Parts: sequence; C-alpha cells; structure tokens
Amino acid sequence: MFDWIQYLADLLVFKVFGLEKGSYLAEALNFFIYDTVKILILLIIIILLMGIVNSYFPIERVKNYLSRKKLYGFEYLMASLFGTVTPFCSCSSVPLFIGFVSGGIPLGVTFAFLITSPLVNEVAIGLFAGLFGIKTTIIYVLSGVLLGTVSGMILQTFRLEKYLSPWVKDILANAQKDQEAFIQEKQPFKQRWPVIVNEALKIIKGILPYLLAGIAVGGLMHGYVPEGFFQKFMSKENWFAVPASTILAVPMYSNASGILPVVQVLVAKGVPLGTAIAFMMGVVGLSLPEAMLLKKVMTWKLIAIFFGTVTVCIIISGYLFNYIL
Repeated sequence: MFDWIQYLADLLVFKVFGLEKGSYLAEALNFFIYDTVKILILLIIIILLMGIVNSYFPIERVKNYLSRKKLYGFEYLMASLFGTVTPFCSCSSVPLFIGFVSGGIPLGVTFAFLITSPLVNEVAIGLFAGLFGIKTTIIYVLSGVLLGTVSGMILQTFRLEKYLSPWVKDILANAQKDQEAFIQEKQPFKQRWPVIVNEALKIIKGILPYLLAGIAVGGLMHGYVPEGFFQKFMSKENWFAVPASTILAVPMYSNASGILPVVQVLVAKGVPLGTAIAFMMGVVGLSLPEAMLLKKVMTWKLIAIFFGTVTVCIIISGYLFNYIL
C-alpha cells in the first residue's frame, strides 16, 4: 500500500541527496521521510473520516453504548480486536486514538485499541507464523489481544480523563457543539463538509510539530542504534532479562514487520522466546516517539501511567511466554 512512499524516500535519499546506502545518516533520513509522509496521509484520512462519523452519530449514544455495565469487558475486547486489523505502528495509531477520544469513546477502551494496534496485525501474524510456527503465533495473537483488553480495563479504573491535555478537552467541547448544530439543523453533507475539513486542519496543525519531532527521534534511533546493542542483556542466564529487555526496548522505534527478523536472530542466538517477544512488544507497543506524539493529547502523568501499566503487562507476558514455550 505504501510502496510508492518508500520509492519516494529512496529517490530523495539516494538520488537527490546522494547519500550512500547503508550509512547511518541515510537510514535515519530514509526512515524519517517514509514515516512522515505515511503518517501524515493516515492522519488526514482518519481525522476526516472520524469527522464525518462524529457529525452523523451522536457522541453520547456511542459513549453510552460502550459504557453499559452489561457490556463490561466486551467493549475493551472489541477495541482490542479492532486494533488487530489496523496495520499501524505505535505512532501511526495515535491519529486513530485522537479520533476515538474526540468521538467520546471511553479512555480505557481507546487505550485497548492503542496497545493492540501496533502489536498484532495481518503482517505481523504472517511473519510470525513463518518464523516461529502456528502454535507460537496463536499464543502471541491471543496474548496481544489479552494485553490490550486487560490494560485498557486497568487504565479505565484509574479515571484518567482529567489528565487529558487542554487541547483535547477543547476538541471534545467543539465536537459536541458542532454535532449538536448538525443534529438540530439537519444540514446536508455538502454544508457539513467545510466544517469537518476546518476542524481536521486545526487538529493536524496542532499535532504536526509533535509528529515531526517524534519521527525525527525515531529516525535517529533507527539509523544509529546497532542491532546487537541490547543482546548481551537478554541471555537466558539473566533472570532479570525480561524486564530489562522490555525497559531497554522503549527508546527503540519500529513496527512489527521491522523488528520480527531481529527477534528471529535473537532467538537463534539463544535468547529465550518470551524474552525476545517482550523486547519486541516494548519496541512496537511503546516508544519515545510515541510518547512525544501523545504529549499533545495527554499530560506527562497520564503518559507515565499508560507506559507503566503496559510495561508491567508486557513483562508478565514475557515470563508467561518463557514458561509456556
């Protein structure tokens, strides 16, 4: 789907800028160009689509449906399953997260999606099956969905909405007002569209500096951090390997398809599979670039709670993987 973006990035880096293939700078710049264009396209499309949805479907009705006590747990599972069909990295998932929040979806349900989306998707499943077999793949998919569901439920119990940034609260207030106007006036789509586009541009303008800064950090890490740097901390003799691998993975940034070949090499060199998967989940599900993007929509306290909760769940998953496999 995004092959043309990769072609554009390669053209700019290797032809226009004349950088040498394989060099640290070339890898970092290529990564930055590719992810910037890809995420901007996703950002525009998703925010426009969410704007259309929000203009036709009452926010309170959606919120009430997902918050009913008789559905307790099911809405988190549904959000987590939805995350498995969205092939995004952690930073690409942030635009959808913003759309969910602005649509009035409970924060814990939104977190369930944000956690699962980068971890489990059709690309990751295909690669995982080819590298580690069907049994391991099934366990991985189930653990990824369970991780998103349980983490979302835990985070929801903390009542963290007060830690959303003022920027998001303004979006929520404006979305409610715009929607009430649409419902009351029953405007046709051609009259709603300019308002939707205007709101989308405001959101994009607000998040763009964070987006570029986050991808720049990710590009530097992608280009300059050597693959073997963390391997010595992940041996089977080190009982602290799972939490160490998870924590050390957070500064990294990659999608599942990019990190899975590294996981295969680590396992081939004797790193326990659960430890390697915990490392992969840390790289894919949590990252400093993602934190920088989320800073636009969350306070640092909320980001710390989110990262801390998911980190603990990943560590538990890593130990369980080592025990089962």
